Amino acid sequence: MAGIKKAISRSVNEFKILLRSIPATVVTLFAVSVICMNLLANKTLLKLDWIALDGGILISWLSFMCMDIITKHFGPRASTLISIHAVMINLLTCLIFYIVSIIPSGASDYSAFDGIFGGTWFVLLGSTVAFLASAVVNNILNWLIGKSFRKNPDGKLAYMMRAYISTFFGQFLDNFIFSLIVFNYFAPIFWNGFNWTVLQCAMCALTGAVAELIMEIVFSPIGYRITRRWKSESVGQEYFDYLKREAK
Repeated sequence: MAGIKKAISRSVNEFKILLRSIPATVVTLFAVSVICMNLLANKTLLKLDWIALDGGILISWLSFMCMDIITKHFGPRASTLISIHAVMINLLTCLIFYIVSIIPSGASDYSAFDGIFGGTWFVLLGSTVAFLASAVVNNILNWLIGKSFRKNPDGKLAYMMRAYISTFFGQFLDNFIFSLIVFNYFAPIFWNGFNWTVLQCAMCALTGAVAELIMEIVFSPIGYRITRRWKSESVGQEYFDYLKREAK
């Protein structure tokens, strides 16, 4: 029991220092993008026999870019901790939205507002499970690819390769798990028979991964410059010093 308490205490201390170390803008954008993904995923943008896309595809690239930046500078564990932090903020936001949606109001017809912001529990479940699973895969894969660049691990090519490959596989996993849970399993039960086939889920995941990879390619130079600036300015030195002390 004492060992468990000590481990929890160390993790809490590490997380506090990590939050102080990562620039607030990146953490904020990360959390906001996760919240927006959850809301936008309620709308299907395209549904054909072989492909289907939801609105979350328009913002999910930002979440993965933030993870890539954090993983590059702070490591996969730090990025995963921040991912969990973003998920908890999203769950709290959804709870507040739900409470507001069920409060009756005679001022006007808020049925559309309540329907959107009240959310759907299985959409929230699907997005949470999918994002956490994909975040872990993305962060570990990003780190492993970076380790393979022994000669110039901080170079532009190393950053681009670790960002592109991890984003593609992470996004595919995120999209596939989410669409399977929401549109293949729960939607036929709760949405009057509306559903995506497994093929549509797979093609959604693949097409979404390709689309988000393209956006990652477009915006990755920004991420690369951020990591270079962080390194030159010794951003997060308190966190690195803490890890060194704990490792002794």
